[in-house]
Amino acid sequence: MASKKAGGAKSRKYGSGVAKTVKKVMHERKAGTLRSGRSKKKVKSRKQAVAIALSEARSAGKKVPRPTARKKARKTSRAA
Repeated sequence: MASKKAGGAKSRKYGSGVAKTVKKVMHERKAGTLRSGRSKKKVKSRKQAVAIALSEARSAGKKVPRPTARKKARKTSRAA
């Protein structure tokens, strides 16, 4: 039997429709037809393919958590 975690039921992080989007994008990647951004370069990375799928799902209005905060590169000014 499946045991329940303490703390009650949690809602799903991702909606059920997101899996379909990821599956479609992964098939495109496998076939070599997945292209990215304005440059239209072929996507070879699995991580990049998943990121594209989640982005598409977000724009379609499906339930996807916000992207994690990116670390911004510090701008250092050199004192001369």
